[in-house]
Amino acid sequence: MPSGEAFTNEQQSDIERVTALANAETGLRFSVYVGEVDGDIRDAAEARHAAFGAEASWTVMILISPDDRLLEIVTGEAAARRLSDRACALAALSMTTSFAGGDLAGGIVTGVRMLAEAAGHPIQVR
Repeated sequence: MPSGEAFTNEQQSDIERVTALANAETGLRFSVYVGEVDGDIRDAAEARHAAFGAEASWTVMILISPDDRLLEIVTGEAAARRLSDRACALAALSMTTSFAGGDLAGGIVTGVRMLAEAAGHPIQVR
């Protein structure tokens, strides 16, 4: 998550903490980007997601353009096997509801938690 004017240091720490916890608990890689987007938000989210290269399959990219009031979630192939479209839609609804109430950081924290809970723990093969 890039640092910026949108968050206080405490809010940024909360987002980084919840993202790190989600990564550790699920074995997936959660990434949050908040900022302006040139062009179509889906295209921008997919391009940022693809930039993870070999890790893209396990990555959940959450892109938020607050000024445009847009949100996009992109899941890689492996992540999509553990996160249904419904789970992503519910997390997006929760986030946008918080955003509408003026709580950008809280919405992100809640959304990442919801996605991590829906993904569950990685399957251990013995």
